[in-house]
Amino acid sequence: MARSPLTATNPLHAFAAVAMLAALAGCAESPADRREIALESCRLPRLAVAAQCGSVPVPEDRTRPDARRIDIHVAVLPANTLSPRADPLLVLAGGPGQAASTLAPFGARLTELRRTRDVVLVDQRGTGRSSPLRCDAYSDAELEKAALETDPLPRATRCAREIASQGVDAAQYTTAAFVADLEAVRVALGVPRWNLWGGSYGTRVALDYLRRHPDRVRTVVLDGVAPPDLKVSLDVWMTRERALAALFDRCRAAPACARALPDPGAALDRAIERHAGVDRTITFANPATGAIERVPASRDGVVALLQPLLYSPETASLIPSLIARAGAGDLAPLVAATGAFASNIAETMNTPLHYSVTCAEDVPRIRADERASAYASPRTGSLVRAVLAVCDVWPRGTPPADHAAAVESATPALILSGGLDPVTSPAYGETVARTLSNHRHIVAPGYGHIVSPPAGGPRLISAFVDEAGFSTLPGDCVKLLEGSKAPALWTGLLGPDAP
Repeated sequence: MARSPLTATNPLHAFAAVAMLAALAGCAESPADRREIALESCRLPRLAVAAQCGSVPVPEDRTRPDARRIDIHVAVLPANTLSPRADPLLVLAGGPGQAASTLAPFGARLTELRRTRDVVLVDQRGTGRSSPLRCDAYSDAELEKAALETDPLPRATRCAREIASQGVDAAQYTTAAFVADLEAVRVALGVPRWNLWGGSYGTRVALDYLRRHPDRVRTVVLDGVAPPDLKVSLDVWMTRERALAALFDRCRAAPACARALPDPGAALDRAIERHAGVDRTITFANPATGAIERVPASRDGVVALLQPLLYSPETASLIPSLIARAGAGDLAPLVAATGAFASNIAETMNTPLHYSVTCAEDVPRIRADERASAYASPRTGSLVRAVLAVCDVWPRGTPPADHAAAVESATPALILSGGLDPVTSPAYGETVARTLSNHRHIVAPGYGHIVSPPAGGPRLISAFVDEAGFSTLPGDCVKLLEGSKAPALWTGLLGPDAP
């Protein structure tokens, strides 16, 4: 959802202010009456019912408003009422690089909230249907190959050249530009204020929008918090290492797992060494197609295959058995498990956009000593080096000077964290909470990355947004999250305690 940027003198801003006063006074005018964007019936991925979609043209480079323009895709899941409230819920996706339209199934699950409010999905510029950054190197046919590669530089170099040849300025696809797009969309929709839900990187977007437009935010839900000063390209490797170490501690504390893998870390290192030869090949059955496929095996490849499984407690529980099989010479189960995960991510993510954001906002803040420490990691050092090298060839934008500063606000904020989250730990939620004076932080010990979709999450969000506070949060939902436990670890391919 986005639209052409409007200056502070544009009469539509005054109209939005008048509309807010009218809504507070009980005026019957609906948000649809104030829309400047035409919405038509459309279909979104994995959504059984039709949504309403439209687009808003914005300058690619706001310092050159008369130059190239791009379209920002807006999707609305309408409220189940003829008179929806004037403050919809805006869903901000993660990544960076995920298209919000792929989160339509989550938006549809917010049934209680949608009794009175629309849910709005805006594909970030460069993703989904918002003028996506496209190149042959990351085409649908190449995505699966890219997911299994350990050196992204050659592919990223080809992509950067191709995007530039299209007349696209990849340096303009940053968080700040997206926040400006969102404000243009708000005006186009005739929305005086909205409620924000951000997941993972989407929390960075939500916090930055709150920083730039505090009077336009009624409430904010932050799920899997990425603090503004998080250095995504570097810090995720460290947090995933810690998450893997915590998983190994759980294995040592569980009798069946401890018998199968007395020293999980050593078992992983032996598996890595066993497959260190660059000429080795892994043969496996693709879980999606059943076709027999072959990929090269390498030391970095084993680690790269393992880490994505940490995002979900259910897939993380497989890791002990997969390490045991890898140590025995069979990497096929690990490749198949990670391949299924990676293919789902590839369908929803735009890799060029990921580089445009992280190369502009994160990598320039990495100190030399931090690089040296990361490169020294025996398991992930060469992978970190390869990822950071991409930013030597990728176009970089210039973020605002305060983009990594903490956001101070009294806006009601519900913070959700998964205790098993390998990338945005509860500690990050606590960090952000320190400068949000009106907040509640709920930690779900048995959950991984993103807490909102399952179980009582939608009810919790609805109650919070309805009240713009915490006194009516459903106690059973809070208890379910705070009392959650990690699933049992698999010691064999047939399940927990299996040989």
